Amino acid sequence: MDSSIVIIVLSLLFSAFFSGMEIAFVSANRIHIEIEKKQEGFLAKVLTWLTDKPSKFIATMLIGNNIALVIYGLFMGDLLMDWFQGLVPTNYQFLNALLTDFSLLSQTVISTLVILLTAEFLPKVFFQIYSNALLKVFAVPAYFFYILFSAISWFVIKVSDFILRVFFKTEGDEVQLSFTKLELGDYITEQMETVEEEDDVDSEIQIFQNALQFSTVKAREVMVPRTEITAVEINETPKNLAKLFTETGYSKILIFKDSIDEIIGYVHSYELFKKPKTIKSILLPVEFVPETMLIQDILNVLTKKRKSMAVVLDEYGGTSGILTVEDIIEELFGEIEDEHDSTDLHEEQIGENEYKFSARMEVDYINENYKLELPEGEEYETLGGLIVNHTGEIPEQDAEVTVDNFTFKILEVSNTKIDLVSVVVHAED
Repeated sequence: MDSSIVIIVLSLLFSAFFSGMEIAFVSANRIHIEIEKKQEGFLAKVLTWLTDKPSKFIATMLIGNNIALVIYGLFMGDLLMDWFQGLVPTNYQFLNALLTDFSLLSQTVISTLVILLTAEFLPKVFFQIYSNALLKVFAVPAYFFYILFSAISWFVIKVSDFILRVFFKTEGDEVQLSFTKLELGDYITEQMETVEEEDDVDSEIQIFQNALQFSTVKAREVMVPRTEITAVEINETPKNLAKLFTETGYSKILIFKDSIDEIIGYVHSYELFKKPKTIKSILLPVEFVPETMLIQDILNVLTKKRKSMAVVLDEYGGTSGILTVEDIIEELFGEIEDEHDSTDLHEEQIGENEYKFSARMEVDYINENYKLELPEGEEYETLGGLIVNHTGEIPEQDAEVTVDNFTFKILEVSNTKIDLVSVVVHAED
């Protein structure tokens, strides 16, 4: 009986190994595999051999798993039968016959539960979570079985290819080892998450990641909000407009009629050299786009129409913000600052777990630069938006708001928005 138990345990371990390697091979990041294959050493060669014919590798794992399960079933059945028979004395023939019928059902139920738990569910979950690492760790033993079952797997693939071609009129099942944009993004994200807080990320890597995310960014995530727009009324004098250009350092200023929700165009600073009598005579048209429009589409529109600015509208047609080509380019290359850019956004680390931020700072920027893991959502972009989204209102000054393991203290606030926030990070329980 002792040898039977050893064989049963070994069969379960092998079944777990084959099941795990199958799911690890399917779940592993293809970029990670390709990079590992380019390294020097025996492990790189083994990974190259394994991934050369993905269908054959998966077939090998399935064959090994089935062999392990058959051996497990034979020995587990005998073990359970002996155990059930030992419960009833041999002179009770009726009970023995009844117990034999009952033991067949019990063997099936018990064996299935043990297999599902120890050889299917747990190893597949574990190998899926750590697929990249475990694929490298068990690459050598996997290649051993790859060679051992090579003839069987070759035969199985040929038979399946024949059936697919003859009966289903399709090509043979050849899995292509290719990677997707999502896998590329996941790999870059994984690498950036391993960077220590005090280390700097190479600008090329940051640009690469920004480029992968570029196609999903919407106008509302990039725009300058309505509250920070500088604009003048159409009946303003050119002299006052020139003064505003000098004070702000902007090259373009929006022009509205009656209210900022009725923007009718903009004026470029060089138009003032023409000494116009009215603002209307030098007014230039502006493009209007919805909040939900993707910035890559906005860039295409502005480029085709040779414009550099767009007004972002909310769902009611009111002005939500403005967006320039520079704002869009910054999503790829990072902040582009000049001598006229405002630098009044406050960011400061006060202590080991305490920070002070302007509420206008974006949550993803804080997470990326300070590794805080603040909760992100589609309902907000900024730190102030996070707090208001949680509370449902604008908190009063000195109020404290707790979200997950963060405590936000409102340092400065107005009637319409939060200005300055203190953030304290608490250790997770």
